[in-house]
Amino acid sequence: MNAIDKTSQSREKLMADLRIVFRDTEELLANTGHTATEGFKVAKEKLEASLRTAKEEFIRVEETVLEKTKEVAHATDNYVRENPWQAVGISAAIGLVMGLLISRK
Repeated sequence: MNAIDKTSQSREKLMADLRIVFRDTEELLANTGHTATEGFKVAKEKLEASLRTAKEEFIRVEETVLEKTKEVAHATDNYVRENPWQAVGISAAIGLVMGLLISRK
């Protein structure tokens, strides 16, 4: 598994974990509506506002990452199509370096 795959899997796991946190927080807030103290109500309202902001930012970041990933993939595809032999050479060099690093262990 290469570094790009690991990074992609880590990002996907982080996104999934954040979705779970959002869901659990929403569930917790929904189930604590019966507490009557004023301080708790203020804290709950602040937490709800923070959660809304975090979800909006999460969605924005997720969309940006997706857009940038598509741009990089498109640029890479164009480069390989325009410079096939250079792409083969770069791939071979990377494979050689990785092979040397792995064989040192």
